[in-house]
Parts: sequence; structure tokens; C-alpha cells
Amino acid sequence: MCGIVGLYLKDPALEPRLGELFAPMLAAMSDRGPDSAGFAIYGDEVGPGRIKLTLQHEDPAFDWSAIASALAARSGNTAGSEPDWFQNATAAVFKLATSEGEARAAFSELAPDAHIMSVGRSIEILKGVGRPQAIIERFNLPAMQGTHSIGHTRMATESAVSMAGSHPFSTGQDLCLVHNGSLSNHNWLRKRLEKQGIRFETENDSEVAAGYLTWRLRAGDSLEQALHKGLEDLDGFFTLTIGTRDGFAVIRDPVACKPAVLAETDQYVAMASEYRALVHLPGIEQASVWEPDPARVYLWERTQALGAVA
Repeated sequence: MCGIVGLYLKDPALEPRLGELFAPMLAAMSDRGPDSAGFAIYGDEVGPGRIKLTLQHEDPAFDWSAIASALAARSGNTAGSEPDWFQNATAAVFKLATSEGEARAAFSELAPDAHIMSVGRSIEILKGVGRPQAIIERFNLPAMQGTHSIGHTRMATESAVSMAGSHPFSTGQDLCLVHNGSLSNHNWLRKRLEKQGIRFETENDSEVAAGYLTWRLRAGDSLEQALHKGLEDLDGFFTLTIGTRDGFAVIRDPVACKPAVLAETDQYVAMASEYRALVHLPGIEQASVWEPDPARVYLWERTQALGAVA
């Protein structure tokens, strides 16, 4: 069944409260997805020439400080000049002055059992097995700041319950996706995308949807164009919420059998599988609230006017 939520802040004054506002949204979807949960949060952006990677490990006692020291040694630095990084429960966020390829190669050697959750300048993805409230508390979501966030609560149907198989999925820099539904052509599409250089780490069909968007964006599509083409190439039932560095988007398949609701005020845009996830938001009583139309792209980005794209 699964539940998805998203919150995009139009008012910068709310950015210090992003986690505080978003955490109840994710928790409200616990009944729709009790076995695992995760979220992507955008903010704390690194400057040009730097990259931010979020990694997680299954072992809560994993020594991230040793990895940081090893990275410093590889760079020819002293042990006292470790890279900019911090730990959050089972995750660690590294901010490095290097390329994605060089960073992946280094972590593949130094921490081969760690999972790279996200790469980009703004995004951090945190997820795990357990009730959504446990995930919220594990990573202290209410204290987080940022510009926007998307999240997912999972009821596993097509693959095992695991951290890696939980949403969101990220297959490109600062791009991630959460999905409620099921794709019927994901195995065929996976093989097609692998030939185009898209790398997958799980058997989850939702990761294929994320990989498809990465492929289209690399080919030069805008996010709007990629989503319209996805309506032709993604076969099945889906409600997708997509996060990018600039904003987020929502789209439902042409049948639109999976529930979704959008709410918009001058301060924010919020999305959820059910309205009850939105009732605590400030000004929700005066918000414009509607069910997104089938096969219509709803896109909010900082680089363009807000609204829906037909």
C-alpha cells in the first residue's frame, strides 16, 4: 500500500522548521507503511566544486571517524585535517572537494559494505527498517532545517524488507523519488536503462522509475519533459513524488487509482497520500486543497513560476 509525503517551502522563514513540520506528515502514514520508512531533505548546500554524499551502514557501531581519517590520508593531509563530515545515527554525511566518481571509488575501497544513499550539493537521504516514528527519532528529523523534503512509509510487496529497499531512491545528483504503486514493465526497462549506463543497487521497481528520470535528464530533458515521457514508458499504477535541488514534482498515472492530495498556500506546497497527513500544517484551513488530476505534471521549482503543467 505505502504512503508518500512531500513539503516544499515557499517562505524562507519556515526553513528552520522544515523537520518539525515534516515529521508529523511522515508519521501519519505509518498505517500505510509499517515496515520501513525514509526521507530526503534538501538544504545545507555545499558550494561549487564540492559534493555531498550521504552514506549508511547496517552496523550501528560502524566507525565513520576511521573512514574520515582514511580519506584525509588518501588526500595527503594529516590526520588532524579530516574532511568536513558529521554522523547522524547509522548515517554519515561527507562534504568533499572532489568529483562523484572519485568519491564513489574512495568509499568503495574504504567502506565497501556502506550504502551510498545520495549524492549532490543539497540532498541527504536517510532511511531504515522499522516503524516510521522510529526512523523519525533515529535521525532526529524534527530538528532538521532545509527548503523541502519528501518521504515514504513502506509496506513491502515486491521485495524484502531492508534499508536498501526502502524509499526514497536516488539515481542521479540531487534527484530522488518516492512511489506508491507498482510498475509492470520494470524488468524490461531496467535492462534497457543498464545499457544506457544507469546503475541499480536493488530489485525495487521504484528505483527503476528513478533511473528512468535520471536517464531522461542526462539526455537533456527538463524534469517536466522527462515526466511526460514517463507517462508513455512507465507501465503500471503509480503516484510519484520527485525531489530535485530546486523543488519537487507530483505525477499520477492515467488511471490514478492510488490516492493523493495536494495543498498550497503562500508559504508552502504539501503533498500526501491522505489528507490527515496535512492537518497540522500552518494555515491548512485556508489552503487550496485538491486531488491531482491523472496524467498531469505538478511542478514547483525555484527557477520558474509555481504551479501545474498540463
